[in-house]
Amino acid sequence: MSKDLTSSNSSIERQNILNNKYAVDAIRKSIGIEGMLFEDQYVFTKQMVADFYEVDVSTIDRYLSTYTDELKHNGYFLCRGKHLKDLKLQFAHLINEATKTTQLGLFNFRAFLNIGMLLAESERARLLRSAMLDIVISTINERTGGGTKYINQRDVNYLPMAIKETNYRKELTSALRACVEDADTNIYSKITNAIYKAVFKENAKEYREILRLGEKDNVRSTLYSEVLLVITSFETGVGDAIRKRYREKGNARLSVEEVEEIISEMAKLPMQKPYLEDARSKMASRDFSFRDAFHGNLAEYLRAVSPDEYEKFIGSDSIDFDHILEDNKEVLRRLKQGDDE
Repeated sequence: MSKDLTSSNSSIERQNILNNKYAVDAIRKSIGIEGMLFEDQYVFTKQMVADFYEVDVSTIDRYLSTYTDELKHNGYFLCRGKHLKDLKLQFAHLINEATKTTQLGLFNFRAFLNIGMLLAESERARLLRSAMLDIVISTINERTGGGTKYINQRDVNYLPMAIKETNYRKELTSALRACVEDADTNIYSKITNAIYKAVFKENAKEYREILRLGEKDNVRSTLYSEVLLVITSFETGVGDAIRKRYREKGNARLSVEEVEEIISEMAKLPMQKPYLEDARSKMASRDFSFRDAFHGNLAEYLRAVSPDEYEKFIGSDSIDFDHILEDNKEVLRRLKQGDDE
């Protein structure tokens, strides 16, 4: 992962690191700096930050002016009133500020890291940025057991959705078989690619290349539960529309081109827009953060991964999918038998 965190265009990359509390904790331990423990968090004055990164306070002020909103969002704040009085009583020997100071800018640890990501002229900040990126990768890999190809399956909602998707998929494949010309094996991949293009602007081959999947890797096994739900809903709608068009034509079979036209029309429906955009945003953003995979066609949907999403996939809310499969292998065997029948 080689990313220039100092760039003004790298706010998503910076936020992804800061929203990952597991990586932030690991970075804090590796640095070994604590600051002043005040009101249940470690805080740093501008002078402390400047000293650590070996720059002038004026440089810190300049970055505070340029990146005010970002730094405030990540924990920079002005300490005033009673809070400032209490801080002075506890840490007067460290603050080194005039007694008449009425407000004092403080960085919590996230904001301390945030400005370190921005300081282009600090060699110490550059070394820290390099360490941060390595720690982020190792933390995610450690918490997922060594890889992120199937990190989507750590979501507790994945298995129920995957089972439902298998059943709903039949509604599309049966409609293709009954109502479309030359419904051979190849038609399923053609129509699936057209649906993928409509839902997340990539066909299966493009998606495989972006995620560096092997020939034996199943694309759907790597999709997030929310993306699977959108695809499933879309395919169910396509299957129903195929049957309706078939009846309208006096039970005459549709061409592949007609089915592709149905898919294109459905993707343009206003009711589809919020679902498609949500799926695109989740896939683009999570793959960028967890898999270091960039979906160029979905760049406009890219955002920072939220702290809750980190919990869902690498935190206390995530599951060990292999153990879930083992615990439910009898249920899955019966489901597969039902599919075969």
